[in-house]
Amino acid sequence: MQTSKRRFVAAILMAFVGASAHAADATESKLQPYEAVYTAYKWGDDVGEARIKLEALSNTQYSLTYSSKVSKFFLSDKRYEHSIFKVEDSSVLPIEYHYTRTGTGPDKKLTVNFNTDNGGKIAIENGDEFVWNGQFDNQIYRVDLANQLASGETNLTYDFVNYRGELRTYGVEVVGNENLSLPYGDFDTVKVKLIRDSKTRETFAWFAPSLNYTLVRLQQFKDGEEQGDIKLKSYTSE
Repeated sequence: MQTSKRRFVAAILMAFVGASAHAADATESKLQPYEAVYTAYKWGDDVGEARIKLEALSNTQYSLTYSSKVSKFFLSDKRYEHSIFKVEDSSVLPIEYHYTRTGTGPDKKLTVNFNTDNGGKIAIENGDEFVWNGQFDNQIYRVDLANQLASGETNLTYDFVNYRGELRTYGVEVVGNENLSLPYGDFDTVKVKLIRDSKTRETFAWFAPSLNYTLVRLQQFKDGEEQGDIKLKSYTSE
């Protein structure tokens, strides 16, 4: 079975989910804990869900978890990400990142540790090391995005370590505003496009200003064909 078929809708669930971690503004360093749940669709069918949870561990340290479980016919995919990070002077700094994947095809896991001191290193569990130069992990670069959108930014660039332990750069470009009807309700949204090297894949995401720029929908295409679509079905915050 080809890898692209094994991934089906699960591959898109990691592209932007978790982006609305209620990033701190210039005068406030605390983040607002929340939980968001999304329904995943493939070819119009409900194939599973994704869940994001942000928790405060202390006044400056946080836990961000992502989980998804999807299945279609004889294919299945379960993923879990866990980030521990801190916020200092409104800057988001990674500490640890953990990733696991099970289901159809090979199981995978990864641990990344960050030393964000001056001259610090990024240590990948396979032995690779990189000089830390402000990179985020695969999730927490998105923590900044909600605040940047709220501030009116329309073009952003993020450097990060992905769930394969590779250094990557993504761009985010605002493409317009749109009203959406979702399982959780109707929302006016800001629509953005993920900019990356791939010429065959397109990823779009919608964020709701009325929910502190929470991600409410994510859709991905490959060679013009929809790979998957997720939509917000519940949201709670403290």
